[in-house]
Amino acid sequence: MPGRTATVDELPSAASTVHEHPRALVPRHIMEHLITRAVRRGHDRSAALRLIDITLVFLVACAENPEARLSPVSDASDEIWHDLITHTTFYPDFCRALGRKFIHHVPTINEDIMSGRAHARTIAAMQRTGLPVDEELLITSPRCMNTCNHPCHDSDDDESDDEDK
Repeated sequence: MPGRTATVDELPSAASTVHEHPRALVPRHIMEHLITRAVRRGHDRSAALRLIDITLVFLVACAENPEARLSPVSDASDEIWHDLITHTTFYPDFCRALGRKFIHHVPTINEDIMSGRAHARTIAAMQRTGLPVDEELLITSPRCMNTCNHPCHDSDDDESDDEDK
């Protein structure tokens, strides 16, 4: 049925919907939580949805480029990623639906981020997903990011999860 949101149990089989719209992988109650959090930070509902969309495209790019060490494209996108991670029963299933065991969030600052190389690499990876990338939401300088006191990277370090097997 059109407009239906996949449930967590359906996520592993829902991976084909990623290239239609990754928002389809996020259950309604989690979307509402993400929207509410963004609105509390000063965004209107429309802006919140745009921020969620660009964050989901970022996570698809992370899944498709596991070794690339991509970095969120803005503070607001990083905050949405933080909010998504707090849904600890959903987030691992979401990552698996994207084809990754887990997309780790690694707060870090280094020359790769400060030089803008990670930012440029991230934007290119997001554009390669084939999903719409809202150009207005891409910051021009990654150095302004300070959501968690420094920028963040994704990590392909799934070995830290091996004890869960």
